[in-house]
Amino acid sequence: MTNAIEVQNLLKHLHRFQLKDVSFTLPKGTIMGFVGENGAGKTTTIKCILDLLKKDGGKIKLFGKELHEDELAIKSEIGVVFDDLNFPESLTAKKISKFMRKVYSTWDDSYYCELLNKLKVHENKKLNELSRGMKMKLSIAIALAHHPKLLILDEPTSGLDPIVRDEILDLFLDFMQDDEHSILFSSHITSDLEKIADYITFIHEGKLLFSESKDTLLYDYAIWRGTKDEFEDLPSESILAIREQAYGLEVLLKRNEVSTAFELSQPTIEEIMLIYVRGVKADESFVNERFFNAQ
Repeated sequence: MTNAIEVQNLLKHLHRFQLKDVSFTLPKGTIMGFVGENGAGKTTTIKCILDLLKKDGGKIKLFGKELHEDELAIKSEIGVVFDDLNFPESLTAKKISKFMRKVYSTWDDSYYCELLNKLKVHENKKLNELSRGMKMKLSIAIALAHHPKLLILDEPTSGLDPIVRDEILDLFLDFMQDDEHSILFSSHITSDLEKIADYITFIHEGKLLFSESKDTLLYDYAIWRGTKDEFEDLPSESILAIREQAYGLEVLLKRNEVSTAFELSQPTIEEIMLIYVRGVKADESFVNERFFNAQ
């Protein structure tokens, strides 16, 4: 099966920041949540995928091909949404349609109008008259109206109220009714990703920490909370990361490697991120030295 996106050992130096050997795969027909704190490298990765930034190393394939092999054909299959509309503020949705008709041979005016009606975006209002939520809805309608196979979304629900966000997520789920479609969804609103994502890829300070199926993260991982004395009974091989809190320890671990005698809770994606970022990724030597009876 051809993957929608393959990123292998991506390297990019950008001022004082760098992406370091980032690798992940988005299978066709799935949604990947791309998470990380602000400045972690999500937008830089997306711009490298789209060749808006030239990578310094590694390989990127879209639909099984590198972009230079057939750039026009590949880009015609991609819809992109950034957190801002890159059109003059004096334009209207109707005028944007006239412009996009010249860009995409597959541009569908009737479908575009259908999306605007569904999302309640006024086609004759200038962009500077639209709210942030309306601009984002318009951006999504533009991305969808040429019938792409892949959506690449950079914070499409950031700053929007829960009702608008839910409306937009439903639109993405409608898009995914076609098995040929895929979505790379960058967001720091992890609750949105828990609703719709199949995979979660987590980047921190330019480095990939994990790329896993959402079900693996939510059901194969668990969180244990307790004191340092109680912690000594945990099997060290089960531990993934540890965060010290005022009350004791918060430990991310592999659920199936821990006895049912321990009280465990199911983690959210946000909790997993926080423990990895604010805590320490554990290995056996670290655990023994700092926590397990290191006399």
